[in-house]
Amino acid sequence: MTSMPSASSASAASSTPSVPATPSASSTPSASSTPSAHGELRAQLATLTTEAFRPELAEIDRLPTLEIARIMNDEDQTVPAAVAAQLPRIAAAIDATAERMAHGGRLIYAGAGTAGRLGVLDASECPPTFNTDPAEVVGLIAGGPTAMVTAVEGAEDSKELAAADLDALKLTADDTVVGISASGRTPYAIGAVEHARSLGALTIGLSNNADSVLGAAAEHGIEVVVGPELLTGSTRLKAGTAQKLVLNMISTITMIRLGKTYGNLMVDVRASNEKLRARSHRIVALATGASDIVIEAALTAAEGEVKTAILIVLAEVDAPTANRLLTEANGHLRAALADTHP
Repeated sequence: MTSMPSASSASAASSTPSVPATPSASSTPSASSTPSAHGELRAQLATLTTEAFRPELAEIDRLPTLEIARIMNDEDQTVPAAVAAQLPRIAAAIDATAERMAHGGRLIYAGAGTAGRLGVLDASECPPTFNTDPAEVVGLIAGGPTAMVTAVEGAEDSKELAAADLDALKLTADDTVVGISASGRTPYAIGAVEHARSLGALTIGLSNNADSVLGAAAEHGIEVVVGPELLTGSTRLKAGTAQKLVLNMISTITMIRLGKTYGNLMVDVRASNEKLRARSHRIVALATGASDIVIEAALTAAEGEVKTAILIVLAEVDAPTANRLLTEANGHLRAALADTHP
């Protein structure tokens, strides 16, 4: 395995120059695009573990493909341990998020570039997996939907843009905002957290550098330090992998806490295609052990709602009664079953 340099390793200069906070048609350089500002930014980047240069990999392009793949695989194996070191902080953030969402709050991710895309990805997978409304878990990316596939110059450098994006969602104190930034210094992510906190919303800062500005700005700072990247500053690699793992935890465990699962079964899955319809049948079978005929009848009566179908079978009630019991139990299937079998 390739040895990892310390966080104090020298950093290469950023390949992306600083840009104005907001795109402008004017040709007059802004203060943020002056040579002195570039120097300040380079100095900041030089202090970041995620930007550190690894001299032992300076000739990686001359290695055989299999050896490069082995090095990358060894690098990736360090990520889960870095996430594990933050588990107490992650768990505290999840419990606080679930408490707010139980009172009607939303989960909102905000980031730029890779971090923003990962937030949008996690949010977009919640409706089919947990039958959430698309407005319940939202992903904001600096520059809007276009930035999912094309860089939008200046978007990540604007705190004001983040505040405007959150205002467009009519943010409330019941909401949770997760700012995501590998460096922990991205203005868009920091601006989102600062604005959300000023409005009383719960804030989480997910970054990959210790003592980050983002972590300090958020109520819950989660700093998963994965070390310098294989390619200097390419935080779509280990840092991005770590972010994906943490976002998986935040959304999945929050939904478990909200009763979106029964054991390890996705009982709120939305059957929007043939594969998911087959999965729905299988979930009811695993939860109840009933015959195919009974399961199909229950799913038909429940209009495809897996959680309702399970309750129909296990509690031996009709669909209206099952729906009432679930409503009284705030959607928690285990609690609804307990009410029928004290």
